[in-house]
Amino acid sequence: MGKIIISENVSLDGVVQDPTGEEGFSRGGWFHQMGDKDREAWAKLELYEALGATALLLGRRSDEWFATRWLSRSGEWADRLNSMPKYVVSSTLREPVWSSSTASKGRVLTGDVVEEVSQLKQELDGDIVVYASIQLVQLLMEHDLVDELRLTVFPVVLGAGERLFGEISAMKPMRLISTRTIGEGLVFLTYQPARDA
Repeated sequence: MGKIIISENVSLDGVVQDPTGEEGFSRGGWFHQMGDKDREAWAKLELYEALGATALLLGRRSDEWFATRWLSRSGEWADRLNSMPKYVVSSTLREPVWSSSTASKGRVLTGDVVEEVSQLKQELDGDIVVYASIQLVQLLMEHDLVDELRLTVFPVVLGAGERLFGEISAMKPMRLISTRTIGEGLVFLTYQPARDA
């Protein structure tokens, strides 16, 4: 059975909006607030995660955004991300931008998202990683489909912007599984739902 893993970069106050500064958010670009040692350690962490993943689950906009950045790259990390099956949630897309829609490369999930993702968890074994895709993340959290949260916290407070978790209908208790420093200034936190709480 597959596990849904949410892997996000967040500011210290939980903002995920416009990390690279390309969306026009006045406080965007906060991802670039890390130094070279942090960037190198972060990249190693991301490579390790990609090598251990079975597939990616993305929203349509995230699929497009990652495709423009990764399809032209090469190297171990790029090769892994580009070859990994991608499952893209969209009511308008016919084929994922980042990869073809053949059975070995994933597909577009066009039906009821909760049903489709539940089915995907039954079909696949291993980690199904979700990058960015904030609306999808919030929906998955709302319906208790998330098995693990991996948050890389950047040492910057933005004070405004879209946060990882908007309003949800009920409290979602989480259990801290691990914490470690990445590079000199980033913190990597891993949580799992405390379903027995």
